[in-house]
Amino acid sequence: MLNLILHTPNTRRFYRVEISDNLFGEYTVVREWGQHGRAGSQCLRWFSNLREAVTAAETSRRLAQRRGYQLSEAGVAKGR
Repeated sequence: MLNLILHTPNTRRFYRVEISDNLFGEYTVVREWGQHGRAGSQCLRWFSNLREAVTAAETSRRLAQRRGYQLSEAGVAKGR
């Protein structure tokens, strides 16, 4: 559904936030972070409505950007 990829300039670190829906009418926010080329860490949270999922994803994005990550438009366009 929505997939944002952030990276840190001049390093190989990434932070990904994704919102998707499932067969049960719930929404999942997936956060993944780590170094390119290595297995990253992942955290999943389920929400009963889209509004709460979007709020959680937006909060995660803002916190990542405060830590120096920048939005990677190429990753968003490719859906990675």
